Amino acid sequence: MKILVLNCGSSSIKYKLYDMDGEKVLAQGGVERIGLDEAFIKVKLADGSKKQIMADLPTHKEGVQLVFKCLLDPELGAIKSLDEIGAVGHRVVQGGDLFEKSCIVTPEVENGIESLIDLAPVHNKGHLAGLKAVDELMPNVPQVTVFDNAFHSTMPDYAYLYAIPYEWYSKYHVRRYGFHGTSHRYVSQRVCEFLGVDIKTQKIITCHIGNGASVAAVKYGKVIDTSMGLTPLAGLMMGSRSGDIDPSAVTYMMQKSGMTPQEMSEYLNKKSGVLGVAGISSDMRDNENADNEGNKLAHLALQMYNYRIKKYIGAYAAAMNGVDIIVWTAGVGENQEGVRWDSCADMEYLGVKMDRERNHCRGVEQVLSADDSKVKVVMIPTDEEIVIARDTLALVTGKEFD
Repeated sequence: MKILVLNCGSSSIKYKLYDMDGEKVLAQGGVERIGLDEAFIKVKLADGSKKQIMADLPTHKEGVQLVFKCLLDPELGAIKSLDEIGAVGHRVVQGGDLFEKSCIVTPEVENGIESLIDLAPVHNKGHLAGLKAVDELMPNVPQVTVFDNAFHSTMPDYAYLYAIPYEWYSKYHVRRYGFHGTSHRYVSQRVCEFLGVDIKTQKIITCHIGNGASVAAVKYGKVIDTSMGLTPLAGLMMGSRSGDIDPSAVTYMMQKSGMTPQEMSEYLNKKSGVLGVAGISSDMRDNENADNEGNKLAHLALQMYNYRIKKYIGAYAAAMNGVDIIVWTAGVGENQEGVRWDSCADMEYLGVKMDRERNHCRGVEQVLSADDSKVKVVMIPTDEEIVIARDTLALVTGKEFD
């Protein structure tokens, strides 16, 4: 069966078309700037090169139509008819406490996603637009939603609840949900396959470190805690997100500056983190280059960034009464060896001993720790799309999925 995976953002659509017989990627690309001037689609060709096509894309419907057009194109695509697509799988960031596993899309599911827009206004609105576009353009093709927070639904209540009036949770659903769930799920399972161990016997800390970043404690295959919260803003210091901050610091600065809640949200999500401290860029590569050139604020930002990761690793080892495997993944985790090295430094007490030569690598499945390290530190490139494709196949064919 051929399955199309869509990740629809507020103004973008990323796509991959799979032949699930062998899980081969047949076509992939992304649409950008939907609803804005100079919208375009960028398609990755078979030889690895990319082709960009400008287009007028006022809504997600036109964006999805363009994806379909490219899939059918003799040069850019891989199919002759849309009838070859057996199902469409969608990433949905926020399933709240309504959705704890992937599910086939129905009107009730779409209504549920819409009811959660307040918890993820940018993301869920875009996801819903993508779902409705496929509804209209391919009404007879089954769709599946795979929720970003679903893998974290195994957290116990004492881990996901905040120390606030309980009514805030019962009435308004304010709690820790966690995100990057498809990535944490994939790498925690894949690292056990890679090492030849049973996930049900392992205590794993998964570090999804990209421009957005989160850490999860996976004990015997189930998440018991994760760093992101009600929204993706909480937890680690990120490219442009503050991560954990004293709420009183937020209200204090709102009083001092006169910022509205929306303006403060913009500052904490898009003008903070590494960008806010160093004042250079949200891209870790730019900040590492500046640090190497002697920029003191870039150096401070990197120290803060790595220290936060180290603290969460230590906290989750304590929560699980030990750790067997630490996994690094996502853009920074797979490519910035300095971040991995500094975050895992001085952890011999925990049984972590890194190997500098092994750590000198990018984007490959590899053990990074020394042979005599009690804890295995491993890099596993993430593949969130294949998780979505697998769940989609399982649900539309009536099979069980993990």
